[in-house]
Amino acid sequence: MNYSIGFDVYGTLVDPVDMGLHLENLIGDKAAEFGQLWHDKKVEYAFRRALMQQYADFTVCTQQALQYCLNVYQLSLSSTEQQQLMAKFAELSAFDDVIPGLMSLAKQGHKLAAFSNGPEASVRKLMSNAQVLPHLHDVISVDDLHTYKPNPDVYQYLMRRMLADMNSCMMVSGNPWDVIGAKSAGLQAVWVKRSPNKLFDPWEIQPDLIVSDLAELAKVLNG
Repeated sequence: MNYSIGFDVYGTLVDPVDMGLHLENLIGDKAAEFGQLWHDKKVEYAFRRALMQQYADFTVCTQQALQYCLNVYQLSLSSTEQQQLMAKFAELSAFDDVIPGLMSLAKQGHKLAAFSNGPEASVRKLMSNAQVLPHLHDVISVDDLHTYKPNPDVYQYLMRRMLADMNSCMMVSGNPWDVIGAKSAGLQAVWVKRSPNKLFDPWEIQPDLIVSDLAELAKVLNG
């Protein structure tokens, strides 16, 4: 069976914690820790805004999360320096398995799209820089709806955009909350467990499939 597959971007196609590499000059050996906190906080801020129905795009969430982290680590950056650091998000590299995995999935006849909380223009730039864009059929952003995953509306929107139904639409994400959100909305969902230390949330909702990377996903779907 051929699927219409939506891929989460940050944490699934590219590694947002790689931002730690750009932070080393600021905080040395705390860079990776800062990068993880920054990622976690911007996701939290998106959740809050969705629940409050006070939407601002993901760039705003990212900027405010950066300011939070600077406060935590008692650092000061000028507005220009902050914008330069923010711009590095467009330079994140794809995980090594992503392009080969997408190529294999496309050859099998699956329809592939990046599906992100980030604004479409930003995600397209990131995917282009990471050399992933040529392997996708589309880039779909929740920004079109002015809310965020895991709101069920965004997963319904994914199906509409991909001209798919619950039986043929699949969400692939490295983030358990995204997998749970997609499953709750009726989609099939795959968890990409990139590290053996990662844990899935102990909810009543479980992924349809767990893979270590996109190459494994392609092998499984190929039967």
